[in-house]
Amino acid sequence: MNFYQKLYDESENVKVRFIGFTTEDVRYDFGIVYTNMFFGKPLVVCMQTGRSTLLDAEDIKNCEHLKEIFRLSSMKEAIDLSAFFEEKLPAAYLEPQYD
Repeated sequence: MNFYQKLYDESENVKVRFIGFTTEDVRYDFGIVYTNMFFGKPLVVCMQTGRSTLLDAEDIKNCEHLKEIFRLSSMKEAIDLSAFFEEKLPAAYLEPQYD
């Protein structure tokens, strides 16, 4: 098996949170994986589409990014989602990932 170079192979017990909510226009269902990997950024998975991304406090404020990543149909949806994540996601903490 010399056709690849392993970069990492880690196991970890993580906290996963599942949140479903609605706005005036849209229903959302997310899984949020809190891990020490990825520099403390939670992995956010849309359970409806399977789209996922790592989000930190700066990413949450970037509504264009949220609109693109989750393929939202309007900027209003992105603003609503940004407000939700700002309330529900903790500020990322940085721990050494690669020693």
